[in-house]
Amino acid sequence: MTTTQSTSVPTAAPSAPAVGHRIQNAVIKYGFIFVTVTLFAYFAISEPSFRDSATLLDTLRYVSVAAVLGLGVTLTMAVGGMDMSVGAVAGLGVTVAAKTMVTYNQVGTVAILAVVAAGALAGLLNALLIVVLKIPDMLATLGTMFVIQGTKLILVDGQSITPGMTQSDGTTAPGRFTEGFLRIDRGTFLGVPGSVLIFGALTVVAWVFLARTRWGRVLYAIGANPEASRLAGIRVGAYRALAYVLSGVLASIGGLILASRIGQGDVSAGTSQLLEAVAVALVGTSVLGRSRPNVWGTALGAVLIGIITTGLTIEGLPYYTQDVVEGAVLILALVFSFTLSKRRTA
Repeated sequence: MTTTQSTSVPTAAPSAPAVGHRIQNAVIKYGFIFVTVTLFAYFAISEPSFRDSATLLDTLRYVSVAAVLGLGVTLTMAVGGMDMSVGAVAGLGVTVAAKTMVTYNQVGTVAILAVVAAGALAGLLNALLIVVLKIPDMLATLGTMFVIQGTKLILVDGQSITPGMTQSDGTTAPGRFTEGFLRIDRGTFLGVPGSVLIFGALTVVAWVFLARTRWGRVLYAIGANPEASRLAGIRVGAYRALAYVLSGVLASIGGLILASRIGQGDVSAGTSQLLEAVAVALVGTSVLGRSRPNVWGTALGAVLIGIITTGLTIEGLPYYTQDVVEGAVLILALVFSFTLSKRRTA
């Protein structure tokens, strides 16, 4: 009779490449969140006024327009596209709101409906160019951007609309921005500005739509592989059109917030919003290492932009340095999303 003695195999210590791989994964997944928390902590420690609740709410209020527009860009990125017209649509919303209330003396509800309808029409125009006429997304929406900017100027003869202004026919504008409409941005609920509440509510709705519904999963599938989606029986064109219409509606809501904030039909409104909206959507792709457009990433990207802008302003840095810092943060986020993530999967 022979006795078999079992031999235990010692567990090998993790190799250096394995440890390095885990570190790299952690950097990709949590690096952007770490950057956001670090910058917030730095400004909170170095600038006592930054810690005030009023300052923090003003920061969220400041980025609410870019964030809402960024949500629209996120939807179009989900289908593999890009909406470059969101800033122009927001500016059109400002003009339509002012024209409706100041020139035509209508109530705020009518103005809201008119602005949202204008945004939906702009989205339909993008969908027509992209889905039906097969023009590449970026080129189509760039063309739409210029058309909308020109249309906006034609509607008001190139002049900003203000209450009591003298119109081209010599008469005085009979209307004004209603108090209810101005509360969209200037009003508060439990101390929170209305625009911040809108930003938060739309973020949750967009997240549910993209992450928890069949429509959202289909949008991601189209963005990943449109041909495979078509072969699977998905109406790719219809879903891409839906993404651009929703983007136009979200951009118009951003225009409502902007119109309520400035209280006049400024013809230059919305011009600077495009770059920030695209930036927050692109920055959002790096959150949690997903390397794809996602709603919470876009929201966090907007918050980060707000932290940087507010912090640098409090510290007294010139406005032109803020663009450099924001651009550097965007580049860093893109490194997380594309360079490091590709090395991980290589």
